[in-house]
Amino acid sequence: MTTHTDIAATGWVSKLPRGWLPYLLLARVDRPIGIWLLFLPGLWGILLARAPWPDTIRLILLFGFGSLVMRAAGCVVNDLWDRDIDRMVARTAGRPLASGAIRPRHALIFLGVLLACGLIVLLSLNRLAQVLGCASLLLVALYPLAKRVTWWPQLAMGFTFGFGAPMGYAAACGRIDLSWFLIYAAAIFWDLGFDTIYAHQDREDDALVGVHSTARLFGEQTRPFLSACYVAAVLMFALAGWSAGLGGWFFAALALPAALLARQVATLDIHDPQRCLLLFRANREVGLAFGLALLVGVVEAGGA
Repeated sequence: MTTHTDIAATGWVSKLPRGWLPYLLLARVDRPIGIWLLFLPGLWGILLARAPWPDTIRLILLFGFGSLVMRAAGCVVNDLWDRDIDRMVARTAGRPLASGAIRPRHALIFLGVLLACGLIVLLSLNRLAQVLGCASLLLVALYPLAKRVTWWPQLAMGFTFGFGAPMGYAAACGRIDLSWFLIYAAAIFWDLGFDTIYAHQDREDDALVGVHSTARLFGEQTRPFLSACYVAAVLMFALAGWSAGLGGWFFAALALPAALLARQVATLDIHDPQRCLLLFRANREVGLAFGLALLVGVVEAGGA
């Protein structure tokens, strides 16, 4: 088994009160990349809706805090479901529930606090966004089961993490239309690609314990699969901008995220877990580049 792990218990979190550490690690705050990857599709949706700037800024702040607490809540749910599997995988054996640092009932109390914080954010949004937010809880609850019943848990992750895009769009403009569907599709394909890279860290251990993934499904053919995912993501993103009436500078600005994604495909080494983790983390910059393209397009179109 590989000894690779992405837990960062010796980072800045180690300087906080020792009793907090297991809960901070359970919430993955030592690895904020997950917060970014949950937040960025929401940012896309908010910008694409072209709401007045004061509303846009308010929603960005709300979605930022909401991404922090809901990503933490999703990690708790995931680790409650997977604690027995996590004990058998080198990268995850040190997680607080798998190692016994936190008892399940304490994790459930922590989950309740996180969901209460998420509810405060949800009640600050319009009715359509509230309905969508409640519906997303089903995805959060079922996503950890996907690896047990399908070879496509990364697609389930895409539907779950990418849900911020349609929710942000609905929160900003209060409707569901073609742009809503297209920006969600872009987020799903993007997530499917980068989570396949992430899953290659555990490919060998997953095979031993019987966990399914697109990394195991495609194996040495991951590069063409990843190319297809990223081409689809860029295409859906471009169509979303076209549907929303964004102009030429938006499409020109898409060259940057497209180039960053192409670099991931070109430099992927599925046999190097550290390289896979670095490429996975590089998607924060990709997501920000997509957001920049939207900002350029919205400014060119005159805002709301």
